[in-house]
Amino acid sequence: MGESVLREKLKLLPDSPGVYIMLDAAGTVIYVGKARVLKNRVRQYFHTSEKPPKVQAMVDAIADFAYVVTPSEVDALALENTYIKKYKPKYNILLKDDKTYPYIKLHTGERFPHISITRRVKKDGKYFGPFMGGVSCKEIVDVCAKVYKIRTCTQAIGEKQKKPCLDHDLGRCPAPCAGRIGEEDYAALVEKAVSFLSGNYEEAAALLEEKMKAFAAAEEFELALDYRNKIAMLKKLGQRRITSMPRDVGADIWALCTNGLYTAISLLVTRGGIMQGSANFAFEAGAAERGEALLSFMTQYYDGKEIPHEVILGEQFDDALFAGFVRAREGKGVEITRPKLGVKRELLTMAERNAKEYLEKSVSAIEHKSDMTVRACARLQELLHLKNYPKRMECYDISDISGVDKVGSMVVFSDGEAEKFSYRRFRIKTVEGANDFASLQEVLSRRLAKLGTDEEERFPRPQLVVIDGGKGQLSAVKAVFDDMGAENIDLVALAKQEEEVYTLTSDEPVRLDRRDYALRTLQRIRDEAHRFAITYFRNLHSKRNLSSVLEEIGGIGKKKRLALIEKFGTIDRIMRAEEKELSAVEGIGKELAARIRAYFVTL
Repeated sequence: MGESVLREKLKLLPDSPGVYIMLDAAGTVIYVGKARVLKNRVRQYFHTSEKPPKVQAMVDAIADFAYVVTPSEVDALALENTYIKKYKPKYNILLKDDKTYPYIKLHTGERFPHISITRRVKKDGKYFGPFMGGVSCKEIVDVCAKVYKIRTCTQAIGEKQKKPCLDHDLGRCPAPCAGRIGEEDYAALVEKAVSFLSGNYEEAAALLEEKMKAFAAAEEFELALDYRNKIAMLKKLGQRRITSMPRDVGADIWALCTNGLYTAISLLVTRGGIMQGSANFAFEAGAAERGEALLSFMTQYYDGKEIPHEVILGEQFDDALFAGFVRAREGKGVEITRPKLGVKRELLTMAERNAKEYLEKSVSAIEHKSDMTVRACARLQELLHLKNYPKRMECYDISDISGVDKVGSMVVFSDGEAEKFSYRRFRIKTVEGANDFASLQEVLSRRLAKLGTDEEERFPRPQLVVIDGGKGQLSAVKAVFDDMGAENIDLVALAKQEEEVYTLTSDEPVRLDRRDYALRTLQRIRDEAHRFAITYFRNLHSKRNLSSVLEEIGGIGKKKRLALIEKFGTIDRIMRAEEKELSAVEGIGKELAARIRAYFVTL
């Protein structure tokens, strides 16, 4: 788009809140931002005033822009978050390593609530956590069961009473399913467990110590050791207590450090006055100002995670906007604090020091990662004469043995990094025997058929498709591309052994230096596609063999075989299963479970 056309388009911007999307000459999204007034915010980029280097680099790359009007700036903040995760723009700070931490969930919607471990926070129970820094959620749940007898099973408890399970016999559950405890008495146990999970460990530690001494006196030394380990764990948790922090307050402490080229963000997590742990993130600096960058990052981080009562930070941004975002999503308020003195200031100083140290340690790692990812993609475009910068690369591989259980894999790299949630597998449906060429054609036909349809939202158009193979495989797939009008997508094949790259622009293969990060990127995506296909093939092959083996055991018809396969998946798992696990499968009783167990034991 010419400069005059761009300026005319700027005049049409509305006086409304919304999200703006900056595009480069290839139509790739390079930056996403939000605005209270779109007209004012977007026009600022095109003023002749001096700008920071990152902002100026982004502005120089803008060839066009688009925008979406939203009802409010809070809606714009939420939409900005969605678009950043969708398009992964070059000049936005992006949370790529979106690690989740475990929570303990109390299922409060049940008459007799049970507890479980989860990594996703929803509005359907009471959550405790996140647990970071080596704390074992499993051990804490075990304490809840042994000390407070809170059930861990998931079965629904109705009017019809059942026989108590093994947990009741072990003293880990009061058996509400068998009517051995009423709702009021069970609620009292839950109340004590909630206090424990909120950080009040003293009572639990005292009760565990009593049991430990009893087991030791009875010379049950293994059990006594188990209780001693749990007491040590609780003492370790207690040592994390911040004495001057209220026990009913949960806070996240955020700090940002940047040198203009790279940025580090540090997070400290406190819950119930206890330091739960920390997390650090480092990446290339974006085009947004410090406060705006942190606000954008925080909205990405809190997607699917608990937002605490209080957020402590030093950066300046629109507090009302973040509070509105939290209220719209959580239905509750959040306190935003910028402390000057006291324990909160000490925590913020600790976070700021963490961010600074992490940035200093991470610069070389970030640069190396950039060489392996974004810069490697740019070199691929240059060395292979690609039409597009290969922001989204897809690689395909076929796996089979003698034409049996043929499967195809599609793996995706975004800016040179694996995007595992986008991986897909294909069972070959139309090809008889071992025919890699025909199998590749089927897989690519099914994949390209999604372009231009409603499914393109889930399967975006790639800029580059990589085939595991040589000239023959490339020609086979090119025929599909020609038939389906995909000539605007670059296509290459990487041959094994010599690691030659076949392209559509030359009859001769391209030989890249073995040390070149561009070749290494192609090798990584090719090897990942092969690994992914082999894993799927083995699972299918194992399930097919499992079905054959189960036919040899008397009394197991097709329905029961399918139930066992659905439950266990592989021969190894069913061979290791106990009779109790086998008998829990639909249609398999105790007698048949014993027969299955005996069969595999004698194999």
